[in-house]
Amino acid sequence: MKKYKLKTHKGTAKRIKFTGSGLALRENAARTKYRRKKRGEIVRGLKRQTRVAAGDVGNVRRLLPYG
Repeated sequence: MKKYKLKTHKGTAKRIKFTGSGLALRENAARTKYRRKKRGEIVRGLKRQTRVAAGDVGNVRRLLPYG
């Protein structure tokens, strides 16, 4: 019986990366809009990547089967 390849969701692949231990990381929202209004420490804090919410990890794994 032939096994079919699963397709990677390209939009998700560009936005989410996996660490070596398997955690899903994403960029923070609201980083590029209205930067001049935001305090420096806020913008610097938005630079760091953050973990994907626990409830969304299953959906991400389904969209990125080979991630």
